[in-house]
Amino acid sequence: MNYIWQHKHWPSFSYDSSKLSALAYQYAKQASQLSGRLSQTDQRDSIAAQLDLMVDEAINTSLIEGESLNPTSVRSSLQNYLNLTPNPINVADVKAEGMAALLVDVRKHFNKPLSKEMLFNWHRMVLAGFEDNILHNELTVGQWRDSPEPMQIVSGPVGYERVHYEAPAAQNLDELMAEFLNWFNNPDSQQVPGVIRAGIAHLWFEVIHPFDDGNGRIGRAIIEYALAQDLGMPVILSMSTHIEKSKKEYYRQLNAASCCDTSELDDPAVLDITAWLSWFIQTLMAAQREAADKVATIFEKTDFWQRHKNTELSERQKTVLNKVFKAGKEGFPNGISAQKYAALGKCSKATATRDLGDLLAKKCVRSEGVGRGLRYFIALSPAP
Repeated sequence: MNYIWQHKHWPSFSYDSSKLSALAYQYAKQASQLSGRLSQTDQRDSIAAQLDLMVDEAINTSLIEGESLNPTSVRSSLQNYLNLTPNPINVADVKAEGMAALLVDVRKHFNKPLSKEMLFNWHRMVLAGFEDNILHNELTVGQWRDSPEPMQIVSGPVGYERVHYEAPAAQNLDELMAEFLNWFNNPDSQQVPGVIRAGIAHLWFEVIHPFDDGNGRIGRAIIEYALAQDLGMPVILSMSTHIEKSKKEYYRQLNAASCCDTSELDDPAVLDITAWLSWFIQTLMAAQREAADKVATIFEKTDFWQRHKNTELSERQKTVLNKVFKAGKEGFPNGISAQKYAALGKCSKATATRDLGDLLAKKCVRSEGVGRGLRYFIALSPAP
């Protein structure tokens, strides 16, 4: 097995515009509609929506790499970096702080050229706290990898490893990354449709794999950086949330676009990445639709509480309603039962039944079904 960085014409990527133009247009149309909707809403709702998406991105870009972050620590770190609290919140999780710092940096500085120094800084953010981990304490942090050993992506037990990919040698990284950054910052590349440019950039960066660790997280940050430059504002989506749900396919697509046979190292068709870009754009569009649903839920929540600002509810009822809102449309697509309410509200089933009856009478919820099939849904529009 060989790799496209070994190709005679690397990195002369090509793609079939006729197969991608409609997808790129649909993505741009979705992005414009979503950003327009967010710009016309209450500032607090807009901030809440973007904060939720940033929390999702931090958690899921880490989960893709097998790293679990505490959502509360991530949210608190983001609030600190975005100055959303009167006083800084104490956060003990340095990994959560590092990922939050990366996402904020991407959103604050997207109008600047992407540089080696910026990538090194992002790498320090991504690997914050790893110096205390015995499995990672020999990693090179804040610079290109420098080990003479091959950088390989492998799986399987010792002695039976399977090599999925081997990156270029460390000694060539300065030249390879300088070529990538020159392309990324070249005004000519910025004439390429933004979503296509982001897809090329992500694949190109992952093929080089310039760091000892953190390449996936930084590569996905580059996606946001490129898209923000095209939009002229930070993106309103979390691509990693969608990728995490189908990460095997994500890695399969990357691998298919990165590998080739020895006999193909002189074949220009190997550098045709239309298939990769088609998958990439469709994945981004799906992520954008999920973001639109999340934004809609936040707006619905605001509208609901505005309508019920004078409705007398217990703290338990408010807590359960907010938990249902937080779960989003995917959380409880079939509504909640009295038993589920009891679990959310930490109360008995009898109390849950009384609470739900009260919420129904006050038009906070609506019901469907009977008997054991009785389910309750938040009443998102005023009852007639």
